Amino acid sequence: MASPSQHEQTARSSAAVEARGIGRVFQAKGGPVTALQGVDLRIEPGELFGVLGPNGAGKSTLIKILSTLLLPTSGTASIFGLDVATETERVRRIMNIVAGGDFSGYGLLTVREQLAMFAQFYGMPYREGMRRVDGQLEAFGIADIGDRKISALSTGQRQKLNFARSFLNDPWMLFLDEPTIGLDVSAARDVRSRIRAFQADVPGRTVLLTTHYMAEADELCDRIAIVDHGRILAQGTPAELKRMVQREALFIVDLDEIPQSTPLESLRRLPGVLSIALREAADAGTETSGVASPMVRLAIGLRDDASLAGVITSLAGAGAHLREITKSEPTLEEVFVQLVGRGIAESDEESRP
Repeated sequence: MASPSQHEQTARSSAAVEARGIGRVFQAKGGPVTALQGVDLRIEPGELFGVLGPNGAGKSTLIKILSTLLLPTSGTASIFGLDVATETERVRRIMNIVAGGDFSGYGLLTVREQLAMFAQFYGMPYREGMRRVDGQLEAFGIADIGDRKISALSTGQRQKLNFARSFLNDPWMLFLDEPTIGLDVSAARDVRSRIRAFQADVPGRTVLLTTHYMAEADELCDRIAIVDHGRILAQGTPAELKRMVQREALFIVDLDEIPQSTPLESLRRLPGVLSIALREAADAGTETSGVASPMVRLAIGLRDDASLAGVITSLAGAGAHLREITKSEPTLEEVFVQLVGRGIAESDEESRP
């Protein structure tokens, strides 16, 4: 394996991932199938980059190419300056991969034996390998099942084992292909926590994550690319992507009642107000008695955030008692629907035979 100092020197001098014009065509009985076409991508060292898309969009194919498991039909790609097609062995020394739902392993081996075997595959001296095995067992909370056979593990335990295996060689580039698929809420939360800790431990470590889960991508990712039919449709930070579909600044205003002296029509005429609508709101408990009391909820679309001041001044001046004001942000799901033309759940349903 390359030493940490070699990793650090490489990380400072190159993009973590650079892909130019990546394409991949598979030959099928019915004719050629294009999985990727003209993909350009640059990920900086230390980023957690997400790729969102439905089944069949090309996410897994992209990861397989970048992780040296599949050659591109066209284009070039490099990991920390190392070409994935011509410097395969050097790339593999500084990367690892975890695929959700991939519970490969030798069922007759114990958890500890499985990790020790991979430590040997990674070329570690025996003592160093076992030290790392013990460290990963502790880090992922599976030291107590180290002597349990893999065939007896639960889904969550197997995925933790996958992560422990992927961290053994101290990778600088980690590919995560749907890492939380099939996990319960608690196990998925643990996985996300470990991903964050993995990057925080050593600046420069880079993660490429594919996922179906919009909330997961929003929580974890520095930047995101949305992919469909083998093409990148858009990429940017979660906030930048959301601004693509945000036509107005939307605020939710909760108040006791709308003063008769300030009807909705008069609010609509205020400067910067683009839309205003009365939304149904559940009764809210009062702070003093805990007894539910009626509440009015307004959805107010504004040209910009600064226009809110005029609305609040008008309501307060008419004697309205404001309970809460929140800004409503677009979701990544809304971005996806606008770009792809359907929700991700609908896309997955369509892809099933």
